[in-house]
Amino acid sequence: MPKLADHDQRRTQITSAARRVIARDGLGAATFQSVAAEAGISVRLVQYYFGTKRQFLLATHQAVVADAGARFTRRLSTLAADPAPREVVRAILTELLPADTDRRQDTIVLNSFHAAALTSSDVDAEDTLGAPRFLAKTIAEQLRRVRGDSAPAAVHAAELDAELIVAGASGLAQTLLIDRGSEQRTDELLDRLIDRMLDA
Repeated sequence: MPKLADHDQRRTQITSAARRVIARDGLGAATFQSVAAEAGISVRLVQYYFGTKRQFLLATHQAVVADAGARFTRRLSTLAADPAPREVVRAILTELLPADTDRRQDTIVLNSFHAAALTSSDVDAEDTLGAPRFLAKTIAEQLRRVRGDSAPAAVHAAELDAELIVAGASGLAQTLLIDRGSEQRTDELLDRLIDRMLDA
């Protein structure tokens, strides 16, 4: 009896190959041909699972975001029951940083998508904004817990501060990609960012 194809596994094989190609050579290098070669499969098979380049690029982006979400969940599960807002925010931001090989690759891939959203017909800005918006919303909830003020102006201030936190952590992640020496100050910078926002 012939073995049935594991479609989820095959899609993961393809998006994983795409991630490696993008991290190594840039988003423009991620073609049906290059991804198929990286995955060790035929171009026809990539086309079977992802009919257009845009489809496999978006699936690749979603795979990176899903893996990041899984890392956040694992990190948060190590915290004590009902953790303090500061612990939650710090755990989330720590997982954003390219502190190991996998996170470094993912940071490069996400940055490639953000850049492509400005210049590529295959990626729209809206395709890349879901994860940052979710992070900002999550962090805003923690800021509101600290501040204990539910007035509309206070809620809006927490939302703005959460966006600044995400932007600051994203900027730090980009810096770490090119300036490995800054790793020595990562904890200090994260703590300063969090402390200033939580005390606001």
